Amino acid sequence: MMPAPLALPSGISLENLLQELRQLSWGAADILLAYGRGEQPPHGFPGALSVEEGGEGPVSAADLAVNQWLLDGLQAAFPAAHWTVLSEETAKVQLTEGEPLDAEWLWILDPLDGTKDFLQGTGEYAVHLALVHRNQPVLGVVLLPELEELWLGVLPGLAGSAGEAWCENRAAERTPVRFSSRRPLAELVLVASRNHRDGRLEQLLEALALGDTKAIGSVGGKVATILRGETDLYISLSGNSAPKDWDMAAPEAVLRAAGGCFSHADGRPLAYNTGDVRQAGCLIASHGFSHGDLCGRAAEAIAQIDPSFPV
Repeated sequence: MMPAPLALPSGISLENLLQELRQLSWGAADILLAYGRGEQPPHGFPGALSVEEGGEGPVSAADLAVNQWLLDGLQAAFPAAHWTVLSEETAKVQLTEGEPLDAEWLWILDPLDGTKDFLQGTGEYAVHLALVHRNQPVLGVVLLPELEELWLGVLPGLAGSAGEAWCENRAAERTPVRFSSRRPLAELVLVASRNHRDGRLEQLLEALALGDTKAIGSVGGKVATILRGETDLYISLSGNSAPKDWDMAAPEAVLRAAGGCFSHADGRPLAYNTGDVRQAGCLIASHGFSHGDLCGRAAEAIAQIDPSFPV
């Protein structure tokens, strides 16, 4: 059943919003590509790619430049909009532990998901931007600068949309989502992190007995491989060192808008702006066709591997 229509904040149309997001996204791509190639970035940002160690890892001049570009751009395009922007780069000063932000409409931004990949030159990094309404994402943007891909997803109900996701290039030419035709668990291709893997996850993957595995850096990059049909699922299994709201919100929005699934292994939906930015537990993103079976098998396996682990 189609969700009830959800109007955007007063005075904002979906068409106008998407057009502004396109311009801001490709501007962000230009900034990141320039920094990555050692060139002078556009829009007056500093030329040196300085790197500092932040609380969660390296923070580069590129992170900060894209963060400013997007925050300033949203403000300039929609100066009267009744929404708040939460960014990974400003979260420490914005958030109080245990207290959600007082925002019915909330943008959640990761200006550079995969900073280590960016600094290492793998090209597997992304920009994430999601619009969340009352704890649930309703619109997502995943930008992959090196691949010249801009993934956009609009969830059903937003501004009367039936729900749609697609990929665009700089000329705004669209490529549709192409989920794979693989269905049996033994044939499904997993997309996984190169670095964030522990013994518990390895045991879970052994129990699921999936097909091949492909390693990709950014969460947005991982979900894009599902949307292209190159892979079929992604699993995040973590506790205190879990990915944060800004890692998951935009990829989830695009995947779900395409008809895929993104949930906890017990079927619970992800929730955002809850007072805890960690997205802990066993999270499974998939093309959707085998999602129920995946979740059931994963929950059973985790109960055997670590009964105290909350899925």
